[in-house]
Amino acid sequence: MKTQRMMKALAAGVALTMSIAAASAQQPRQSVTLTPAQGPPAGGRGGGTNFTQPSPIDFNDHESYVPLFDGVSLKGWDGNPKFWRVEDGAIVGESTPQNPSGNNYLVYRDVDAKDFTLKFEIKIVGDGGSGMQYRSKTGLPWLARIAENVTANVGPVNLNWMMTGPQADFWPSRVYTGQFYSENTPMRILAWRGQVVEGFGATRKRLMGTIGDQQALGTIVKMNDWNQYTVIARGGTFIHIVNGQLMAAMIDDDPSSSNNQSGQFGIEIEATTKVFVRNIWLKKLN
Repeated sequence: MKTQRMMKALAAGVALTMSIAAASAQQPRQSVTLTPAQGPPAGGRGGGTNFTQPSPIDFNDHESYVPLFDGVSLKGWDGNPKFWRVEDGAIVGESTPQNPSGNNYLVYRDVDAKDFTLKFEIKIVGDGGSGMQYRSKTGLPWLARIAENVTANVGPVNLNWMMTGPQADFWPSRVYTGQFYSENTPMRILAWRGQVVEGFGATRKRLMGTIGDQQALGTIVKMNDWNQYTVIARGGTFIHIVNGQLMAAMIDDDPSSSNNQSGQFGIEIEATTKVFVRNIWLKKLN
């Protein structure tokens, strides 16, 4: 008798469970949509702490930034006047077949920085290249051969106008825009566009991940038009962003690397081209 009562109770429990499940299946599911300012319900992830989205991208946010270019003169900047001038509110570097510059730099002498965020706008007319030097030095021996036509035009190399150190590359007609380049060192290209690379100075480098296809990322770069460029340097970590898109990330764990030393900013011109740079803003952390 006891066994029969247990079997009846079990059968009743199964029937009740099945009826509840059937009723639940007939009821429409309720969804909860959280706005960016809302977090999960109390007791969820974070114990009720709100989750929030960062503020939208604002390239023109200059709070805590200082300008490196006054828009009308080359005050604070130092370079060969054969190639550098101010034109229509922008710094202009120009190299022509009649006035070839080779690798040539305009150096900003008034700031020495290590950790910072830098914003600037840049445009190239022509097929040549440019880039923004940072954490860079002048006066060091130049490793690359200098073309004879450049020597004939410029004369002996003035090492005070030649820069060594990290560069946020900008070369719209080729695959280099956005990459992390070490100018005038054996390291050269450390993180190509679309790459996240971890390295130790000149000793090693390893691809840790990808940001996107190198060619597809190139479509974000504007030819013959203004591009918004952001460089973030924190310790041994370097981030290059063009027009709001992450292009390359480099981590150099060698404290003695030239990439990890405080230095100056500068603009490069390379090959036959005309480069324009404006709205240069720096938020220096040390």
